[in-house]
Amino acid sequence: MQPLWTCPRCGRSFANRNQSHFCSDVKLEAHFAGREPQVVATFKRLVTVARRSGPVTVLPEKSRIALQVRMSFAAFTLRRRWVDGHVVLARRRSSPRFRRIDVISPRNQVHVFRLHSPDEVDAEVASWLAEAYQVGAQRHLGPRTASRG
Repeated sequence: MQPLWTCPRCGRSFANRNQSHFCSDVKLEAHFAGREPQVVATFKRLVTVARRSGPVTVLPEKSRIALQVRMSFAAFTLRRRWVDGHVVLARRRSSPRFRRIDVISPRNQVHVFRLHSPDEVDAEVASWLAEAYQVGAQRHLGPRTASRG
């Protein structure tokens, strides 16, 4: 795999050189302000569970907090009483807990959900995060095949 490219302005790393993004200096704690304690606890539990798969970079942005390996694989918006989140999976995965699934490409499908408490970060959610971590590490991409002439 190619080494990560680092934005010279904000220092964020990306799998793709010159990746389009908005440089941000938002602090993580800003996302916690005005949120009920169970919301912050739910987010922290999500990060803890995601880190079971390996190192994770937590990227606070203006409107969300992304989790990244090589690519962002999950993102969360902390609301006053709940956490809206999504995981990027390489396949469509069924669960009544998904509010919707947005197909970006055949191997990048955004599964959207909402959680209200840390207890909801259960084995099912842990399996979503573990699978999404593989996408973030770009392990879902097979070896590149030569183009046919």
